[in-house]
Amino acid sequence: MSDRNDSGATLPFPEFGIRPGEVAGELPAAFDAGLYYIGRIRTPWTRRADCPKNARESDALCTVELAPAFHPALEGLAGTTHVWLLYFMDRAPRDLLVQVPRTYGEGRGTFALRSPARPNPIAISAAELVAFEGGNLVVRGLDCLDGTPLIDIKPYFASTDSIPDAVVGWHAARGEADSDAT
Repeated sequence: MSDRNDSGATLPFPEFGIRPGEVAGELPAAFDAGLYYIGRIRTPWTRRADCPKNARESDALCTVELAPAFHPALEGLAGTTHVWLLYFMDRAPRDLLVQVPRTYGEGRGTFALRSPARPNPIAISAAELVAFEGGNLVVRGLDCLDGTPLIDIKPYFASTDSIPDAVVGWHAARGEADSDAT
């Protein structure tokens, strides 16, 4: 696996490599904003290859370890069945503009994909809140590596967070093509 992209630039995370047809770009010289990691996520996965492709593929129990300073922010969360977890995929490459997903084999712009490789590798999962253990949460429905930094926790509201008729154009077209082939 090469640690350089097609233009010869060194990749920041060579374990991810770059697939044929992918395009990397230059990142800005400075960040625009800062944030606080409020904790870490503990999962059974230590290698990218072992991670589920998306959070809904896993029923593994994971622990959200909230920093003690933020424990009071859990007030009122009891009785909640699902939460949005926002986390920072700190080991993902940040310079890919066009990616070739293994499952599709065709290049797509980063903003048309749910890949963790993006300029700001922020991920979001609607996780089932299984239990509270002190200031930690036990959840089901994550797709990140062990030790991933946690950015935020928000309650999931089925009444406003679910959009059943939402469509991703290229994915819907692919589904039509797949059904035509059968």
